[in-house]
Amino acid sequence: MSKFRKKEKGELPAISTASLPDIVFMLLFFFMVATVMRDSSLMIENRLPSADQVEKLKKDRTIFIYAGKPSSQYKQFGEEPRIQFNDAFIGLEDVQSSIYQGISEMNEELQSKVVVGLKIDKNTNAGLVSDIKQELRKANALKVMYIANARKDE
Repeated sequence: MSKFRKKEKGELPAISTASLPDIVFMLLFFFMVATVMRDSSLMIENRLPSADQVEKLKKDRTIFIYAGKPSSQYKQFGEEPRIQFNDAFIGLEDVQSSIYQGISEMNEELQSKVVVGLKIDKNTNAGLVSDIKQELRKANALKVMYIANARKDE
């Protein structure tokens, strides 16, 4: 009698799990690299006008200011257009100090290259936009770009 057992037909071999940790870490690394964290939550309605010329912004040197009517979640702030910087509503008088704060949080070599991106709802009146631009001039933030949706070819 032999001590070896004869293999039965149809029996599947055991699956090797030796490479499983490698696969898990590879997927984890991929999602860590590919995931983009959201900078701020939008608190206003923001339907941007369409644009026919598009230029890519470098986000590491761009400060975004949003303006528009508060979204449905924030109706307690009224129906008038508001200004949003980061995750807070600010008044017109706070634009200058918010720009200084945003510039101070940047890397030192990028502080002289800062661009202010205005994401203005298309239904916002031009008076508010003009007032924001005046405050930006006072803060010496003279590089301003208007952000719009790229127009789809029809």
